[in-house]
Amino acid sequence: MIDRRIINGSKIDSELADDMTKAGIDRIRSCIQCGTCTGACPSGRRTAMRTRQLIRKALLGFREEVLSDPDLWVCTTCGTCTERCPRKIDVTEAILYLRNLACQEGYMRPEHRAVSVKLIETGHAVPIDDEKWSKMREDLGLSPLPPTVHSYPKAVKEIQHIIKKTGFDKLINYKEGKEDDKT
Repeated sequence: MIDRRIINGSKIDSELADDMTKAGIDRIRSCIQCGTCTGACPSGRRTAMRTRQLIRKALLGFREEVLSDPDLWVCTTCGTCTERCPRKIDVTEAILYLRNLACQEGYMRPEHRAVSVKLIETGHAVPIDDEKWSKMREDLGLSPLPPTVHSYPKAVKEIQHIIKKTGFDKLINYKEGKEDDKT
């Protein structure tokens, strides 16, 4: 007897498409695999990103394969695929949904995790609080820190409070400035 839950060594999650539908990506099952999303994708022109392939694998239930695919993170979420989809599927929302699942299951690019850690520790995702940037700003006649959250320690505490309340710190496995990298 053939076990239809495993195809070519990949475990099948028949509920993945249902979960996407329940999450509001209700038209995902109407995808006809025409390839318009892939053909329209600006990111796909310069990378291995194949939107149609990711969506197809998700619909077929290749959960781990989709969530661990580095191409999932190449999407710029520009929305071109959604604008051009003949079935009016919100492809961008589908990609974002899959990314959220990937994070929840520990598949996050090290670069994205590093940006997230920077956000938690400083309240700002861009590393402008180190000596190199401060010196460059001073050379330009500017204050060492721009008037962002870096200049307001109270604001950093507020951001950290929001991050804790929303569970973002747990989502990225943040522990006292150390990342638990599963990628």
